[in-house]
Amino acid sequence: MARGLRFLGILALIYASLSLCIAANVRPISDAHRSAALELFASPIDGSFGSLEETYEALKTLKNLGLERPGDVKEKACPLVVGKLGSTSSSLKDLFQALRVNSVIGCQIDAKTFADVASRIQAVIKDTSSLEDFYYSVGSLLLVKDQGSSVNLPDANDIFHSIKALSQSDGRWRYNSNSAESSTYAAGLALEALAGIVSLADSEVDQSMIETVKNDIVKLFDSIESYDDGSLFFDEKHVATSEYKGPVTTTSSVVRGVTAFAAIASGSLNIPGDKILGLAKFFLGMGVPGSSKDLFNQIDSLSLLENNRVSIPLILSLPSTVLSLSSKDQLKVEVNTVFGSAAPPLTVNLVQGFSSASKEVPALENQELKFDAENGVHYLDILPLKVDVGKYTLVFEISLHDPEHLNTYAAGGQTKTLVFLTGIIKIDKAEIAILNSDVGNVETSQKLDLSRDSAVALSANHLQKLRLSFQLTTPLGHAFKPHQMFLKLKHDTNVEHIFLFESSARQFKIVLDFLGLVEKFYYLSGKYDIEITVGDAAMENSLQRALGHVELDLPEPPEKAPRPPVQPADPYSRFGPQKEISHLFREPEKRPPQELSLAFLALVLLPLLVFIIGLIRLRVNLKNFPSSPVPAAFSLLFHVGIGAVLVLYVLFWLKLDLFTTLKTLGLLGIFLIFVGHRTLSHHASISSKLKSS
Repeated sequence: MARGLRFLGILALIYASLSLCIAANVRPISDAHRSAALELFASPIDGSFGSLEETYEALKTLKNLGLERPGDVKEKACPLVVGKLGSTSSSLKDLFQALRVNSVIGCQIDAKTFADVASRIQAVIKDTSSLEDFYYSVGSLLLVKDQGSSVNLPDANDIFHSIKALSQSDGRWRYNSNSAESSTYAAGLALEALAGIVSLADSEVDQSMIETVKNDIVKLFDSIESYDDGSLFFDEKHVATSEYKGPVTTTSSVVRGVTAFAAIASGSLNIPGDKILGLAKFFLGMGVPGSSKDLFNQIDSLSLLENNRVSIPLILSLPSTVLSLSSKDQLKVEVNTVFGSAAPPLTVNLVQGFSSASKEVPALENQELKFDAENGVHYLDILPLKVDVGKYTLVFEISLHDPEHLNTYAAGGQTKTLVFLTGIIKIDKAEIAILNSDVGNVETSQKLDLSRDSAVALSANHLQKLRLSFQLTTPLGHAFKPHQMFLKLKHDTNVEHIFLFESSARQFKIVLDFLGLVEKFYYLSGKYDIEITVGDAAMENSLQRALGHVELDLPEPPEKAPRPPVQPADPYSRFGPQKEISHLFREPEKRPPQELSLAFLALVLLPLLVFIIGLIRLRVNLKNFPSSPVPAAFSLLFHVGIGAVLVLYVLFWLKLDLFTTLKTLGLLGIFLIFVGHRTLSHHASISSKLKSS
């Protein structure tokens, strides 16, 4: 058991390092995100998600993922929405959240309520100085307009200028005119609000101001940050702790603002497609978030990037980054949008492929992948390319067929991905031998087949050596050096010793000089089991083999020799067979002779026999048995009860215990008293009538 667990631990470490290497292979939105959404946004027992903001985030995420919302959420949320919209004390944020929820579930709200909400917001928006109030006001008016109400802003240019006055030279925004610090998150709110003002304006907004905002967006993207895998994100700088939102929330805010402003601005924003692709990789690189807030920001941002006027990112991903040469696996590449939709016609080229063993000379160059239209994947047969096992860095490039798609889609430049090629490693020339320590000649030598367990039986003393050697070659005949390779000797007392192999040229060898190891072996003579372990992530036939045993004859330990360590108890031993427990029972008491018992039985039955003979001598008859139905029934029950008492005595003698017998006898006694009283009363009345007559 311990041997297997240790070997599994070694392979786990190997594959853990492999997983770290291939973490950059981002994948589009999958069923894992949908399962997480159903779990994180599971409707509580009362059918409510909490606040209106949490309700909107849950419903919008489920909608973007194509999942059905809980059936009772509309009944629970609509009264809250109607209450917020109808209350004159509702804040701008409450109105905004209520209208957002209504835009998803469609509550029954009359046009007058929408008109009242719009008039209240228009009355206060002129005097607003806070960026957040502008954001809530403009967003609410847009949502009212989407419901079919007629909403416009006659003073749109003035409001536009009021929001623009809060911008900074680096593309960030302040929350209000009194704030000295600017925020990247606030920039996203400002861009959304400005886009809403353009949509609500009853006349054209000053185009010079729109161009100025476009330049602000370019400056904002100059402060974007990056990871080594090419993903890009925004983060706050020099803001108070209470205002810090984190990279996910901040980046999501910028994505909402930029896509909203790009939708209303004439022309295009001067944002490179690589940066939009980097933002998509950032959100997809998150995997499946564990919090509902992060999941909402991830899915909402990706849904906006899925269809926007700047650039639609195309994600190049590999369904599998571990390919088997022995199974003739194909290199498969998928190119999709962030939500997994099909990409436009394109070609995927493998520009270069570098092996980890030789990073200067490419092992693969200029290979065009074929396209499987039925499965929507690009593939390449790697077996004819004569590549060997190991880790490779592949560089891909996407070429769009239609030149017009270059302005619509962001394919990025060259995409690097790590791939592991695995195969069967050939093991040959395996040999184990016992050498004489003085001259080094071979005393005993045996060939080994490391593809299966062996049963080698060797013997040696402290003046001899043990040698084990073998060769490993890849499918192309190159020398192969695995990550893990060691030899283990285990004594009968469970004391283990592990030794590492040495490599020289194409051969792996280990030589154990027992004379120098007697102290490490604690002078323990006896049987040592031999076990070899060879493991690597690229080696499909990683092995852990028992080779047999060696009988060691070591000298007697000196007085101050180290003693072997105490071996820990096996934690599973308590589940094995336990020591047998012997019980000592009391000897049975001595019983009387069988003849005496039979004589006692005869004396017990003698009164019954006398009773029967007496009845016969007295000539007992049934002449006085009642003839009327009711008295006859009671008399019959009385005799049956007496018979039941006799049967009970017999059962007590055979198997019943005293308590059961007494309890049953008590019930029969009550029954006999009742029926016997009725029977004797009847006989007494008959006797009195006969005497009187």
